Amino acid sequence: MFQWSKKVVKSVTFEPGVADESLLALVESHLEKDPQKTFSDLCKEALWQSLCVPESVRPAPKPAAAAATQGVEQKILEQKILEQKIAALQSQIANLEERFFAKEANRLEMLEQQLIQLSQQVAQLAIMLNNVSTTSPPTPQQVSAIEVINYTSSPNHAAATPSQEVDPVISRISQFLDDF
Repeated sequence: MFQWSKKVVKSVTFEPGVADESLLALVESHLEKDPQKTFSDLCKEALWQSLCVPESVRPAPKPAAAAATQGVEQKILEQKILEQKIAALQSQIANLEERFFAKEANRLEMLEQQLIQLSQQVAQLAIMLNNVSTTSPPTPQQVSAIEVINYTSSPNHAAATPSQEVDPVISRISQFLDDF
């Protein structure tokens, strides 16, 4: 077998003819379009194709420094764009959280107020029921006082209604009504 040194230089000669000159012009135009490639790279690619060597066996082309730099710059630009998008999304999430928590705090406040009002009304009703049950069945005035307390939230209304003294005749009649 023929022994090759590590670096072998072979020359290609272009003769003054139409075929060689047009081939040389095509090579020059191709190299102008892709400045990272050299004439040697182009010749190697042509030999690989000419000898029908599968692409899986061919060595991977070495990236040129300019291509690598351009790739790095592209990745940096993409990373900056992604960071900007992430920052915008984080800002939108923070705004949504603020609005949500403000709305929920307002709802909670309203529920607490309603709970306080209801507990005051229940306490007032319990007091009135205790007063009514110890004295006698409620009179129409006491029933209307209970209704007023039921529809108001202020404890001052309960204190403003006068307590009625029970008439003994009405208490005797009410016993008959209860039995009836």
